[in-house]
Amino acid sequence: MTHTSQGTRQRSASRLRMLLAGGALAVAGSAVAASATAIEPFTAEYEASYMGMNATGEMSLKPVGGDRWRYSLDVSNSLASLSQSTVFEAHGGGWRPLESKDSSKVLVKKSDKSANYDWGKGVASWSGDVKPERSGPIKLQAGDMDALLINLAIVRDLEAGKPLDYRMVDDGRVKQMSYKVAGKESIQVGGQQRQATKVVNTDGDKQTIAWVVDGIPVPARILQREDGKDSIDLRVKSVR
Repeated sequence: MTHTSQGTRQRSASRLRMLLAGGALAVAGSAVAASATAIEPFTAEYEASYMGMNATGEMSLKPVGGDRWRYSLDVSNSLASLSQSTVFEAHGGGWRPLESKDSSKVLVKKSDKSANYDWGKGVASWSGDVKPERSGPIKLQAGDMDALLINLAIVRDLEAGKPLDYRMVDDGRVKQMSYKVAGKESIQVGGQQRQATKVVNTDGDKQTIAWVVDGIPVPARILQREDGKDSIDLRVKSVR
């Protein structure tokens, strides 16, 4: 394998991780209502296509006691395995991250990172395989979320008719994120046609599109385009 080929696949896997985690788009389905207490556990399985390679993915939301939940993502194929999880709590009518883990393996390259959101001190910090300038601390503001947690907030706010604008504190940086509703479309889910709300995020030459279907607790489909070409496509296989 050439150095160029390996580097391309590593970048592709990184883009897939960012897409699912919310660096490009973060969306979840209508099982999450406007109230933070309305969260319901789920497990969703995806089939994925990126860089001409097939992969499988799973998202899950599970209670861990009290007002705390763990939201997880796992994606893998023969070349890469990617995993993220965030523990968050319901607080003040919303959600805020407490800790997160991010690990990936692409060919022989491994990466493991952890984040700690200390709301008592009002700062977030990162450890593990992170650059010094990405270790923090970063000062937190009310309403800050990490990438995965924005997944849940988008549907909550979409249902409530609120602007889909967020301050993401993730991977040792702060980024403002905005999403736009682009109408309704009919898509196929599990062999059936379903009505979906189309949500679009544009970031330079990258565009991410998600189709959110009522009653499905994750996006029914997520498509990322770069320079006008499809690069990543994910579709729900099942939800339980």
